Parts: sequence; structure tokens; C-alpha cells
Amino acid sequence: MRTWWAGDCSNWSAGYGDGSRQLSAACYRDGSRQLSVGCYGDGSRQLSAACYRDGSRQLSVGCYGDGSRQLSAACYRDGSVERMSQSEVDPAFRVIPKRQTCFLVWRIENLQVVPVPREHYGNFYKGDSYIVLSVRDVKGSIDIHVHFWLGSQTSQDEAGVAAYKTVELDDHLGGAAVQHREVEGQESKVFMSYFKSRNGIKYLEGGVASGFNHVEHTLRERLMQVKGKHHVRIYEVPITWDSMNHGDVFILDLGKVIYIWRGQKASNTEKMQAAKAANTFRGERGGCDIIFVTDGKESELEDEELKLFDKFLPLNQKQVKDIDEAGADDVVERAAAASIKLYLCTDEGGTLKVTEKKTGPLYKSDLNTQDCYIIDNGVAGIWVWAGKESSRTERKESMRNALGFINKKEYPSSTPITRVVQGGEPIEFKCLFKSWPQPQASGKVYIKNRIAKTVQTKFDASTLHSNRLLAAETQMVDDGSGDVEIWRIEDFEMVPLKGIYYGQFFGGDCYIVLYNYKTGGQEHSIIYYWQGLKSTADERGTSALKAVELDDKMGGRAVQVRVVQYKEPPHFMAIFRGRMIIFEGGKAGWNKEERDDGPGDRYMLQVRGTSMLNTKAVQVPMRASSLNSNDVFVIFGARFLYIWCGKGSTGDEREMAKRVAHLSNREQTMVFEGQEKKDFWNVLGGKEDYASDKRLQEEETAQPARLFQCSNASGVFTVDEIPDFTQSDLVSDDVMLLDACHAIFVWVGDGANEEEKRLAQTVAFEYLETDPAHRDPDTPVMKIRQGYEPPNFTGFFGVWDRELWNKGMSIEEMEKDLAEGNQGIQIVKETVEAAGTLGFSEVAKYPYEELAHKPTEELPAGVNPSCKEIHLTEEDFEKVFKMKHSEFLGKPVWKQVQMKKNTGLF
Repeated sequence: MRTWWAGDCSNWSAGYGDGSRQLSAACYRDGSRQLSVGCYGDGSRQLSAACYRDGSRQLSVGCYGDGSRQLSAACYRDGSVERMSQSEVDPAFRVIPKRQTCFLVWRIENLQVVPVPREHYGNFYKGDSYIVLSVRDVKGSIDIHVHFWLGSQTSQDEAGVAAYKTVELDDHLGGAAVQHREVEGQESKVFMSYFKSRNGIKYLEGGVASGFNHVEHTLRERLMQVKGKHHVRIYEVPITWDSMNHGDVFILDLGKVIYIWRGQKASNTEKMQAAKAANTFRGERGGCDIIFVTDGKESELEDEELKLFDKFLPLNQKQVKDIDEAGADDVVERAAAASIKLYLCTDEGGTLKVTEKKTGPLYKSDLNTQDCYIIDNGVAGIWVWAGKESSRTERKESMRNALGFINKKEYPSSTPITRVVQGGEPIEFKCLFKSWPQPQASGKVYIKNRIAKTVQTKFDASTLHSNRLLAAETQMVDDGSGDVEIWRIEDFEMVPLKGIYYGQFFGGDCYIVLYNYKTGGQEHSIIYYWQGLKSTADERGTSALKAVELDDKMGGRAVQVRVVQYKEPPHFMAIFRGRMIIFEGGKAGWNKEERDDGPGDRYMLQVRGTSMLNTKAVQVPMRASSLNSNDVFVIFGARFLYIWCGKGSTGDEREMAKRVAHLSNREQTMVFEGQEKKDFWNVLGGKEDYASDKRLQEEETAQPARLFQCSNASGVFTVDEIPDFTQSDLVSDDVMLLDACHAIFVWVGDGANEEEKRLAQTVAFEYLETDPAHRDPDTPVMKIRQGYEPPNFTGFFGVWDRELWNKGMSIEEMEKDLAEGNQGIQIVKETVEAAGTLGFSEVAKYPYEELAHKPTEELPAGVNPSCKEIHLTEEDFEKVFKMKHSEFLGKPVWKQVQMKKNTGLF
């Protein structure tokens, strides 16, 4: 057998096998032929590729099965052929519907792409590689994701084919797909989200090479670990106590009997998912016993149940790992903001070069359409961005280049790798950038904390609760006309503020604002705690603490919102009907006797907004350089008051300035920019240059909302994103974080533990601090309790069901429901014996009429209700099932059950 040879005109050639030629490759120095590879099995040609230097033919790939050509691709320098035609694409991909949503899975079998039966989606063999395609309609546009999944025991050949075929599939789809490399146990959240409705994904032992098929016709004993809070994974592990821990749920599957062992510290989600998985097995098998076992109470099982359980997991050998040794549930470490880096990838001169361009924060403008880039977010993931005008080689080799990058960086082999193309960037990618401008939308546009200046329409708050999407966009729960009560923090206590001072805030102080309103006959409350930029750390800490205490007194039903000076959300400003004023100084810096005309006799306020719902006035230095052509200013003197109107100011701002001016009984004088008299400039200390450029339209930087499950369990802040979230993803025993870009919502479920509740808002602040996009740390943070969600929160979840958590079945209810389907261990044993050890011809026979559609109590003595079919005569069996009994036994269990149901024998 020839294994290696090199000569003058050929660099290398290899052949293997039992006499047939398995692999041959030749490379010629004369430049005519660069590469040829052939692989033979039964003598037919399997694969050939050639590349010529003369430029005529760049690439040709052929794949033959029975001698006919299956696949061909050519790329010519003259541009005549860009990509393969439909007739030349892999046959497995021809089933993909054009421009339609779909979800398809393929497995690599004997280096070929083979479709996976839909009923087995979510089952992944550790020894195999898979390709997964998701095509979705997202708000009218097609969103395409292609994943290649690599099992921990897959061969390099299978992994290589999966990667190569993923590129081929992407090319077939037009090159716009987001490509993902998935590794067993470290899958992306997007990938895991596909299988939520299938109770998570299941890892199965073996694969094609070891003889395992997708459909198991024989049942075998196995132990499965159920792990995860939102993205549940089910692992097959050795049947031993060493495989188990107190933090997860385990399924001991014995075919006709299933034990669900629940660790003392397992999550409710894991318990629920394990029960659902067991119920699925029961349906596929036509019935089985499901027995719940509590960690530490195994001995309380009934005698027969305990005897069978102890046979596989002897109690005298029980030694279970603690939750700390089990690993965290579905946790991905959030990379520190400073760690993100941008690298430029080029293939100049035919050699790939990777050059570090910058460290974060990153901006969209850093990306050039003619290049490819690697965004290094550490162990949190590697992203490859391909510009539309980058070379074809750079785009095709991007995934392989990224893999080489993580190897060079010595990152874990499981580090996520995702490739995106310009124009098709997903939200997870955009959120790595501090600035990612969005296309200008038509119609009314809401920008950050205020309505766009060009819109001069009356705000109709009555629509907010019927149009929750509008509430979410505008961050308004009503028009601010509810009941208000305000306190200022003084000497670590809440001191009530007089009504005449409502709306006046000092930058050196902190305040508590309680807002109550009604909708649909139900009362709602919001507790705002406003923190001045020059307030002390003690005052800020006290304000947060007092907000919690006030909420506790109200039964925990209020929404808590932290508000930082100058970052006030729209609804907060609406409460004061255009009369909100932020003064300099604070209680400690002024006389004990409060004044009704502000901080002293002389000061100047800048007024900005578009209506009384979003206008506020801020004290600025009393000098001409503080003026701005785009706003209105109110200048207060001892005996005078000027309202200065810039050329770019709006009528609404001028009206709001008049409201602010009415706080004083001084005589008012309206002054328009360009018409000032000498006396006016004298008041400001003389004429100076000031900002007079026309305000440009602010960039719309808002991103779609993102939902996370948060954890501080290991002492390092971690987040677990929930893609394509709905209300059902708000799990009652969790603390969730909704990032709405302009605000952060912390949702506290009723079942969240005390530590999670205590750390809820701390988690949000840490989230902002560690965001790779370098977010504003003063972004408003709103704390919400389950059952008291305002419309500006629920609007992000589509359909919102107020009764959702009352409709769901509890763990105890599900356990009781499943137990009612049990036959008892003794009956199960008899059933197995009747169906297995006794031959078809050895049991008593009865007419079909006596067996079909009969309840258990009316069946002949000795007939087990789950095995009625074996009591038919051979003639009746063939008449009823249209096949022999031996053929029937060859069918999958689920198919047998369905056939029995159809004939009334189940």
C-alpha cells in the first residue's frame, strides 16, 4: 500500500485501501494544473477539483454517485459565472422553498448531506455533524441563519464536510445568511431557541459511524441529565450516581418505566422540562409509568418502585455532586467593555493578513465595505463581518480564518464563531457597537427622551393602554395627569415637599416621586427616585433604599425607576406639565428658608422640548455664551424677566418658557434673537459668541429590545440572552432584564429568591457598565414586579396575557396529572412479559370485536389493555393491520401506538 511519495513534477500523492484507489492528489510545478483530488469507493469517481493558472478556469468540483454528475461549480475571471445553478446544487438543498420561511435540518452521513426527519429535530448524536437552516420573516424582511453543528465525537472529515456544505448552502441562498459554527454543549442562544417548543435539545450517544440511526427501534436503559433555565439541554450520561448532582434533574429511562429524579437545588424549569420530556416518551411508546423521585427521599418509593430503581442506582452507593460542581445553567460570560477589539482581514498577494485596527468602543463607521473584519469579544464570541465589496476569497474563507484566529489566541475551541454580511447584521452584532445608525423611518419618529422636534401634534395618552407598542416606543404609560407626591432626601430621611415646589429639583439633592394612576378600573403606581449629579453618595444610596421601603409598604406593586439628572424619561417629565426645572446647588447650599423664585435673585434657565409632556428647564451660567439658537431661555433678574427665543426654537418651547416664567411675578419681556437691545446684553454681562448652528436631526440609534436572564452566582456578572422572546419567557422564578436601549427594565418574578431580588438593580447597573458598546451608565433603570407590568414594558412582548401565570400548570399539578397515567410497576412487568417473553401464538386469542373499543373492565380475563393486539388471531391481525405481526414489531414504537389507536386497540 502506497502512503506517501514525492517527485520532481508532483509534490505529493497518496493512496490507501484494499487495492482500490482511495485518495490521490497531485500538484504540478509547471503551472498548468494546480490541484486534483480523487476518491474512489466501488470504482466510480467521487470527487475531483482542478485549478489552472492561465485564468480560464478557477475552480471546478464534481461529485459522482452512480456515475452521474451531482455537483459542479465554476468561477471564471471574466465574471461570466458567479455561482452554481439550481441544477448543480447539492440535491439535499433543492427542497428549500424560495423566498419562504422554513426550518430544515440535515445530518452528514458517509460524507453526504442527508435530511433529518422532522419528528427527530432536536436530537443530536455526539458522533455526528449537522447543518441547520432557519429562514424567518422578521417585520417584513427575510432573516436567514445557517448553522453547522459539531458533535464532541464527530470525525474531522464529517466536520469538514459540514463546514464546506454550509458555505455552499449560503452561496445557494444568495450569500446573505448569517453563518454560525456550533459546538456541542456551547451552542448559541439563537440555535437553542429553535428547539424551545421541543423541550430543548437532546444529546445522544453514538452516530452514523457507530451504527446508530435517527430512529431507535429498540428501547435501551439510559440516564439523561436535564440542565438549563431557558435553553434546556438533555444529555445522555452513564447510569451511575457519579453522573448526578443536586442542581439538576435526571431521567432514568427504563423503557416501560421512567424515573424523574429531582435534585434538591434544581430549577423549576428543569423540573417542568423533565416532566414534559417523560410525557413525550410515554406518548411515543403507547404508555409507560412515570415515577417522581425526590433527592434524599428515594427510600419513600413503594416497594416495587424502589426495588427497580435500586437495581440501576443502588442507594448504598449514592454519592452525588453538589450544585457548585455541576456548573452554572446556560451562562455565557459577558466580556468586559474594554476587551472588545477590531481586526482587519486582507488577502493581499494571496496571503491572509490579520491586523489589529482598534480597541472598543466600536462604531459602524469603523467598517469599510471593501474589507472583511474580525470582532474579538473574547470567550463571549468571535464575529466576522464581510463587506459587500470584499473579495470572494475573503468572504468564503472567513469562517476558516476565524477558526485560525481563535487557535492563535488560544481561546477555547468552543468559542462561538459567527459570520455576518454587510446589510444583514443581527441585533446581537449591532449591539457590540456604540453607534449603529438605523435607516430613517417614515412617519412619526420618537428619538430618545423626546418626540422629534418636527412633530407638532397633540399627544393622545388615551391610546397607550390599547396600543402598548406606542407606549413602548414613547415610554409613556399615560399623559402624566395622575396623583403625585414628592419627598426630598434630608439627613437620611424622606422629607415631604410642599406642592408649590413640585417640579423643582436641585442638582445637589435626591428626591422620591410617587405617581399613582388608574386604568381599566385598576390602580397602578410608579416610584421614581431622582438623583442629582452633585448629590452625595449617601443621598443616592438613601434614595434607592427609601424607594424600596416605600414599595414594600405598598405591597410590592409599584414600578421602581431610577432617574439620573438630565436623563429623565418622557413620562417623568410629563408629570410636571412643562414646569420641570433643574437648579444648581442643593438644600445644603441654600438658606434653610426656601424661596418661591428659585435659587436667589439672578439666574438663567434653558428651556427645551416639543410639548408640555416632554419640556424641562435647566439652570445654566448667566452669560451670553450660554445661549443657543435652537432653544428658548428665561433670564431672571431682581426686578425683570426676559424670555429669549432662538431662531431655531419652536412655538411649543416658547409657550413652555411662559409657563416657567409664571413661577415669578416679575414683569415679562419677550426678546427674539437678532432683535436684542443693549440693556439685554448688559444683564448677561456683555455680548459673547454662542452656539448658533441649526440643530441637525439626531441619529436614530435605538436598537430592538433584548431580553436576558441574569446571574451573579459565581461572583462574575453573567447574562443569558433569550432570542425571539415572548411573554412566556418571563419565568416566575427568575429575575429578567429587558434592554430597551433608552431604558433598562428589571423584571422580578414572584418565585425569584431573596438574593436575586436584592441584586436585581445592581445587576442592571453592572450590565450597563460591562456593555461592549460603552453604554451611558445613567440610562434609566426601571424595576418591575410580576403582575404589575406597565404598558411601556408589555409593549415589547407582542400579545400580552394578564392571566398567563394563572393558567400554567404547576410542578405539583403536572406530577399529579402524569401519575394518573401510571399502571403500576407490577402491571408494567406483566405487560413486558406478555409482549416480550411470550410468543404471539402462545397467548389466549379473542375475536376483534371483544377487544376493540373496550374499556379495561370489559376485557376478557388476562388481557392487558396496553397489549390487546397480541390476543388477535393471526388472520384477524393481518386483516386489521394489513401486515403480519412480525412486520408490526419492526415499526417504531410511536407508529405501533398510532396504528393501535386507529384500530381501537389502544
